[in-house]
Amino acid sequence: MYAQRNFYYALITSAVCAFGAPTVLAQESDSEERLEEVIIIGQRQAYRGDVALEELPQAVQVLDSDLLVQIGAIQFQSILDYAGGVARQNSFGGLWDAFAIRGFAGDENLPSGYLVNGFSAGRGYSGMRDSANIESVEILKGPGSALFGRGEPGGTINIITKKPQFEKEGYLMASYGSWGTYRVEADYTAPLSDTVAFRITGGYDDAGSFRDVLDSERYAISPSILWLISDSTSLAYELEILNQEAPFDRGIVVHPLDNFNYIPISRFLGEYQDGLMSVEAMGHQLTLQHDLSNGWSVLAGLSYRDSSFGGFSTSPELSSGRQLLPSDDTTLTRQRRHRDYNAEDFSGRIEATGSFDTGNFTHHILVGADAYDYELDTVQQRWRVDWDSGDTTYSINIHDPVYGQAQPPMGVITDMLEDQQNVGVFIQDQIDITDKFKVQVGMRFDDFKQTIQNRLKEVTTKQSQTQLSPRLGLAYDVNDSTTLYGAYSQGFRPNVGADIDGVAFKPEESESIEVGAKFSWFDDRLSSTIAIFQATKNNIITADPVNGGSITAGEAESQGIELDLSGDLSDTLHLLLTYAYIDAEITKSNNLEIGSPLINIPKHSANVLLVKDFYFDKSKLDVGMSVQYVDKRVGQTKNPDYILPSYTLARVMLGWEPSDKIRVSAEINNLFDKRYFPSSYWNYWTMPGAPRNYTVRVRYSF
Repeated sequence: MYAQRNFYYALITSAVCAFGAPTVLAQESDSEERLEEVIIIGQRQAYRGDVALEELPQAVQVLDSDLLVQIGAIQFQSILDYAGGVARQNSFGGLWDAFAIRGFAGDENLPSGYLVNGFSAGRGYSGMRDSANIESVEILKGPGSALFGRGEPGGTINIITKKPQFEKEGYLMASYGSWGTYRVEADYTAPLSDTVAFRITGGYDDAGSFRDVLDSERYAISPSILWLISDSTSLAYELEILNQEAPFDRGIVVHPLDNFNYIPISRFLGEYQDGLMSVEAMGHQLTLQHDLSNGWSVLAGLSYRDSSFGGFSTSPELSSGRQLLPSDDTTLTRQRRHRDYNAEDFSGRIEATGSFDTGNFTHHILVGADAYDYELDTVQQRWRVDWDSGDTTYSINIHDPVYGQAQPPMGVITDMLEDQQNVGVFIQDQIDITDKFKVQVGMRFDDFKQTIQNRLKEVTTKQSQTQLSPRLGLAYDVNDSTTLYGAYSQGFRPNVGADIDGVAFKPEESESIEVGAKFSWFDDRLSSTIAIFQATKNNIITADPVNGGSITAGEAESQGIELDLSGDLSDTLHLLLTYAYIDAEITKSNNLEIGSPLINIPKHSANVLLVKDFYFDKSKLDVGMSVQYVDKRVGQTKNPDYILPSYTLARVMLGWEPSDKIRVSAEINNLFDKRYFPSSYWNYWTMPGAPRNYTVRVRYSF
């Protein structure tokens, strides 16, 4: 007879598809045979309710743990290369994650926004996020402001982290790659008692680079603990510690605009003596989940994140009146900066979800509230040559660079303390009208306040904004394998600052329409989504042509089609395929040409990954290949004539598992050694992609 323990039933619900990464609880019998029972403990995801992802009237792509192991990605940004409609953006010298979804990227001078277990991780500075603690990545297409609050109309990305398990397991992994790159990674989880389990994950990188002597170092550690308080209540805590040190690297200069071979892609145009930029972050998440007796559940959480970003940098001057390179094709004028940025982000939320019937209708309700207080302290110093002076101080010969020049004195140009506060309430009802027809309605109200202290000018600016964000969705199950859907939603993103008269900027407002279809084949082993969308965002900040400064007068539009296909073609053949056509352009502006494409957004992009498994007695061999295509794109916001060339990259992967404990794997990236440029901010700040490179790794599981 199995041992009787009440917590067997903790958090188990019939809507297991609405949960994120589960916790496995292993129980043994008291008999001599010691039979084992494995029970799935669902960890509910915030803003999800009890509706499965595949039943939402919107396009959703999930990149799961099997894929992450197969592709061997060690950074979040590399994982997103396999997401349809997601394009790389300016990564601020390779020091943070930056991406656009369906053409919209937000502020190109800040990290991109994303969620970790439903909490914001995009405010502040979290460096290049490590993959060691990622269980899966969800890409929810279309605006999510009706639930998540401020955001981009292209979509919302949510990282689900690895959870503690009640069965002892783990792994150690070591890897070595091109340019002397080393990495160690570990993951271990075990029960501490019948009701408490812990987990700790971590990764350490000592990375070389194809760029001249640009080594970097990074570690990320994430311990977590889960306490099953009773058969209906759990408490989970996660800690995240990150440290990243890397040179500030703006890439190469492209001069003239169509000569991408002007200098080697390895050439560094900064200064070695600047040292390394440092990114440090520490995050805490505390989540309480309680299941009520009537089938409803309550989820509450707190998050606190403290992060910093600082160091010296040397970059090419972008101002045409100060830059000497066009005059002699040799002398590159540079500017020098020092940044000291610190951010604190405290947030909390509470929500309730459940279902009830009214007549023949079933209502799946999600209702809740959230709030955050975000403080950003920025101090920046800069030195640059005077306008039209012809000064060669601190310049560099791009063909024969000499480093170690005398460092010019800098002066403070930014000294600001910004505080953002937001309170939001939301409700969503997904109604089962019939077994086949479903309607989703939702609404969110936000009250946003902001105070900016310009300590340099001794001026304080305050603003307050409120916003209603509605959404409406329809879904119809044509049969067991086909669902048609349509959705309309509005969203918003508060703007920072005020105009020349001190009037607060209106928030960016967005509107999106999407129609699509979801399919499944071969007993749900293969699934796909095709979506057609159009989104408009206005009140984008642009330059004031009359008074100087800025006004909210810009507008952009994005429309296109996406296709996602993933699953198993057979028991041993696995496929992932994505394609996106995105036409994103400026539709209203005071200083940009109408019809100009948005920066770094390709019209066509695609990725296909095919993996074949071979079994030999007790061993397994898997062989995979992926091909990524990225179309040409505009590489400079104010110059639509600067076009980054299209590229196609091939990647091969090989994995051998001689036993269930050992995996040896290797991959070759950029197999055909293509010269390519994944993103740019300006033609003088263009980031080259890595040439052909390899990684080999050994993983031991226990």
